[in-house]
Amino acid sequence: MRYSLFALAREAFRSHRGWQPVWRDAAPRPHYDVIIVGGGGHGLATAYYLAERFGIRNVAVLEKGWIGSGNAGRNTTIIRSNYLLPGNQPFYELSMQLWESLEQQLNYNTMVSQRGVLNLFHSDAQRDAFARRGNAMLLSGADAELLDADDVRRMLPLLDFDNARFPIKGGLLQRRGGTARHDAVVWGYARGASELGVDIVQNCEVTGFVRDGDRVVGVETSRGRIGCGSVGLAVAGSSSRVAKMLGLRLPIESHLIQAFVSEGIKPLIPGVVTFGAGHFYISQSDKGGLVFGGDIDGYNSYAQRGNLPVIEDVCEGGMALMPSIGRVRILRNWAGLLDMSMDGSPIIDRAPIEGVYLNAGWCYGGFKATPASGLCFAHLIANGSSHPVATELRLDRFAAGHLIDEKGRGAQPNLH
Repeated sequence: MRYSLFALAREAFRSHRGWQPVWRDAAPRPHYDVIIVGGGGHGLATAYYLAERFGIRNVAVLEKGWIGSGNAGRNTTIIRSNYLLPGNQPFYELSMQLWESLEQQLNYNTMVSQRGVLNLFHSDAQRDAFARRGNAMLLSGADAELLDADDVRRMLPLLDFDNARFPIKGGLLQRRGGTARHDAVVWGYARGASELGVDIVQNCEVTGFVRDGDRVVGVETSRGRIGCGSVGLAVAGSSSRVAKMLGLRLPIESHLIQAFVSEGIKPLIPGVVTFGAGHFYISQSDKGGLVFGGDIDGYNSYAQRGNLPVIEDVCEGGMALMPSIGRVRILRNWAGLLDMSMDGSPIIDRAPIEGVYLNAGWCYGGFKATPASGLCFAHLIANGSSHPVATELRLDRFAAGHLIDEKGRGAQPNLH
């Protein structure tokens, strides 16, 4: 069923009884050309682009829970391409371009809202660093504007501009950045992939791999053995655990990152704002709630819950930036599971086992990378070679010393 104004009017006259399920909840078949392990945004986007761009439709996406039950539903929904290094910036700019046409591509309302992303700076040195980043963005085809304090004050008059400890001197603005609805992105890609013939298999946990010599030729699951030509791993914070089944030790640690939503209030923050003097970022949802987060919890864990010191640290950052939000009540918080690579940048590459491909190490950037991650991973699986914007996202860069050290913020908590 194609969504349109006509379809909405037609269903209104039929008491909305004609809507079809968004995707097929398929049963696993004995064999597929490609199996994607992980039914989050990255896995579903990969399956969609395999079918849509490369014509590979005998594909299954295996999800141990339900679609979107992992990190896809546990993030702060920010999309942006304001990176610095050549290994990252073109990749995230491709993702930004894909975000801009995603709703038309999928015929699904993913609620992409390009309300702007503003990174504040608080010193002359930080201004110079942001100016450098802005120039790198412009060179890659992205947009960037360097604002002074008066420009920021006009946009966000309730920020604390007079605090002597962290005076706001300006910010780097990407107007094309913003937010998208995380659940809708997952559902949209699931729907698009399913329409193209991809099987989406829920409640199907991968418990092992089937080998024929040095090559992986299938997976063992909670719903039986499934054969395949190749396997793509897109399991985020569970990357190390799944790779261990293959005998691989990845340069990845799993950490928690907490996020928070406040009670609904009147419009206060027009876009996304990040605090340059601490790890704090905030936006406002369509329902009026303030959505904000900060740093990783600093210890290795596979749990989806955080601890109180990080809550305190995040709230301190918010109060330092905008004291007025101290009167707002927090309704809920949750934790996502991050696959933190050693240099803070992702991995899209062949695994050192024939027939296995790896999509991991997304650190803080997983949601915003969803479209480009899916496209580049599909390109790698379909062609056996990296997409032009992902050539540096190799697994062997850690052994070769060719790190993409965007901020010096890999898995080492004391550097955050």
